[in-house]
Amino acid sequence: MKGLLVSGFAAIGTGTGAMLTLHAEAGLDPMHSVISEYAFHTGGWLLPASLTLFAIGATLIAEALRRAGMSRWVFALLLTWAASMFLIGAFPTDRPGVPLSLSGGIHRYAAFVAFLVMPVVGLLLARARIRHAKAVRVLSGIALGALLLVVIPYVVRMFGVPLTNDDIPAGLTQRVVVVTELGVLALAALSMLRPGVRHAAVGAALA
Repeated sequence: MKGLLVSGFAAIGTGTGAMLTLHAEAGLDPMHSVISEYAFHTGGWLLPASLTLFAIGATLIAEALRRAGMSRWVFALLLTWAASMFLIGAFPTDRPGVPLSLSGGIHRYAAFVAFLVMPVVGLLLARARIRHAKAVRVLSGIALGALLLVVIPYVVRMFGVPLTNDDIPAGLTQRVVVVTELGVLALAALSMLRPGVRHAAVGAALA
């Protein structure tokens, strides 16, 4: 199981490095530019590569948690998050101003699922009283709050209000969601690295 966790950390770390490299090279405004827009710039291939690595890392960590006896819901939701990450990378969003395509629709709804699922995983893990439960709960709460701020502009646009990303910190709120959710995933893995704590967490895990 330790091998799964270490491999999961390696995948997430490499994915994070790829994402940071893409941000540095593209030079977009992180306050207003959403992450999906980086796919249209030089080095845009790093975006699907990064998301795929996140998916691999989450899958490995999910399997480690399953072997440790963690809740079936935690395992299933982590796999859902991993699948959503893969779909986000495999189906790029549409360029600004272009009507929503099938690829853009899959990208958008997969992102919503991913953003919603990980905070739920975090709350389940916190309820199971894993190591770092308090930090996991706080990160999950921040992720849910930021997700609400991500969704509100879409709802406003549905009512015909011409709101653009330049009018709101769309890039910032989206990055808060991503960073906090990766934090939840990392803490979930860290909680399983110490055998004594791992056994205690398993005993308290949800059925």
